Amino acid sequence: QVQLVESGGGLVQPGGSLRLSCAVSGSIFRINTMAWYRQAPGKQRELVAGITNSGSTNYADSVKGRFTISRDNAKNTVSLQMNSLQPEDTAVYYCRCDVVRAATLTIYPYWGQGTQVTVSS
Repeated sequence: QVQLVESGGGLVQPGGSLRLSCAVSGSIFRINTMAWYRQAPGKQRELVAGITNSGSTNYADSVKGRFTISRDNAKNTVSLQMNSLQPEDTAVYYCRCDVVRAATLTIYPYWGQGTQVTVSS
């Protein structure tokens, strides 16, 4: 079994910052791409940022320059530093990891439970 546990969401004023974290545990051989997605009410889930196990990153245009994704391969964690938050960043944020399972050496995508980020004055 593999579990993803997210933390760090909450309510913040426009212009503020939040840091999301996602810890992966279980029977893991390796974690390939780690990413953050978000889903706002009435909208489709969208990719916010991703990072490969070699450290290459990609970002949605809407968050470039404001958000930074990072990972700690030794601890199997991924974080998302969010600065200059705006009301349009309000959404449920989900961690997703492509995990190579130890028992079968097959890759499977796992999702966290989601954490709410609300940007409002």
